[in-house]
Amino acid sequence: MHGALILLVVLAAIAVTTLARRLDLQVPLVLVALGSAASFLPGLPRLELSPEVILGVVLPPLLYSAALRFSTQTLRRHLGHILRLGIVTVLVTAFAVAFFAHWLIPGLTLGAAVVLGAVVAPTDAVSAVSVGRRLGLPRRVLAVLTGEGLVNDASALTLFTVAVAGVVGARVFEHPVIFFGYEVLGGIAVGAAFALVVGAVRARMRDPSLETVLGLMLPFAAYLAAEEIEVSGVLAVVTAGVVMGHRSAGESVTTRLQERSVWSSLDQLLEMFVFAYMGLQFKWVIEDVRDSGLSVTRVFLYALAVLAVVMAVRPGWLMLHWFRRHIGLTAWPARGLGWRETLVVSWAGMRGVVTLAAAAGVPVTLADGTPFPGREIIQTVAFVVAVGTLLIQGATMPALIRVLRVADPHEEQRYEEQFHVARDIAVAAGEEELDARARVRPDDVPVAAFDDAVDRARRSLRARRAAQDAEEAPDGSGVAAPGGTGVAALLAVLRRDILRAERAALVHARDCGILDDEVLRSVLESLDLDAAAAEERVRRRWW
Repeated sequence: MHGALILLVVLAAIAVTTLARRLDLQVPLVLVALGSAASFLPGLPRLELSPEVILGVVLPPLLYSAALRFSTQTLRRHLGHILRLGIVTVLVTAFAVAFFAHWLIPGLTLGAAVVLGAVVAPTDAVSAVSVGRRLGLPRRVLAVLTGEGLVNDASALTLFTVAVAGVVGARVFEHPVIFFGYEVLGGIAVGAAFALVVGAVRARMRDPSLETVLGLMLPFAAYLAAEEIEVSGVLAVVTAGVVMGHRSAGESVTTRLQERSVWSSLDQLLEMFVFAYMGLQFKWVIEDVRDSGLSVTRVFLYALAVLAVVMAVRPGWLMLHWFRRHIGLTAWPARGLGWRETLVVSWAGMRGVVTLAAAAGVPVTLADGTPFPGREIIQTVAFVVAVGTLLIQGATMPALIRVLRVADPHEEQRYEEQFHVARDIAVAAGEEELDARARVRPDDVPVAAFDDAVDRARRSLRARRAAQDAEEAPDGSGVAAPGGTGVAALLAVLRRDILRAERAALVHARDCGILDDEVLRSVLESLDLDAAAAEERVRRRWW
């Protein structure tokens, strides 16, 4: 039954996502809102996935995919910001919520309150980054948010494990600091080891499809292996992704293109499902509270109070730290975030799948068989915080970015300049290599054949550079199309449309019997590479 229901949820999420994008609405907000309304449909069964499925199946590919795109250079450049947000801010939020909830909610022990704090502490950067990228947030702000999303899940879930162990009465809690260090260092070691092994194996493979399949297995294998030896599976996945992303430049073109498409599609699928799943829990959260004998109204008031604390702690803490740095009380990198950027980052505190999964993973009973204190309250508060931050902060993020005018008007120019420098470096290296090879003819190759091959390679290199120069040339007319699109961007669009027309003509020729299917596929592969390059140029100039 769950399989059919999951399929229906995914299909509905695809339809809603398509419509929301056409209407220029925020997809996560629409999915959560419609999912919450749909949970009250008569006869709709409960879709409840175990925390093991969410943490072990849904979360690893999402984290791994984000880590693949996060370079080690960016990590080093913004390490201070990322660690402050991903570790310090998580701990501050967790303990602020813990002390407040322990004071507010009768019968909630301090240990259970720390569990609650760990559950609601990690942020979900997916929606914030998507909104920020669309509205032109500076790349360093997006990098900080992405890096935080990779680190805070690991730190919050590690704190969650330690807190649960303390409440349940597990022996590992006798040395919590050692246990925490073992979780962190062990997770990093497992992830790095798996990535290095998989990278070494893939380097000796010559089949892009099998390389892609092996890459797909890596996040799940790293997570399961880490959890088996009781270290941080989340941190293992993140580490594996960062290492593999750093090594990806040495892989074949076909493998990189395949993996990019596969992970992009998988990201879309899982993100749509996660937000729809969050909304579908609304009715059942109310039912669980009612079945436990607690007052639904009172529990939801508790949850709203905790939501207010969660939304206040992050901006208050980050702006306080910015002020301390501004007046010289705290050391900080020379290129620290300004107050506008800090305010945007502080408001990007939406919660998501990790919060819900951790709440679902709270044990039912303690070691002595007694019920876990406040389990229903923890799960209800987690749901309200996740949905509330998404609806409130997620809905107001675009307006905040516009009002503060955080977008850097010169950033795209700097990016274009670096892009041209990179292209010139690549072309110069290619010409240098060709000149060096042209001076050394293999003994078993005839002179005429060798000279012909060198001449063809040189003409191909020059033609590629000429095509790039034509497409990347400055807009000499100085005229922009409606909406601010320059001539170069319009040229990229024309190039893409020409490739589409060529593809359609080839398919028509195949259908008419002029071309064999094998010939068509071979030519289309070459056109697809050109089309992918054109699409990337359009994406880079518009987005």
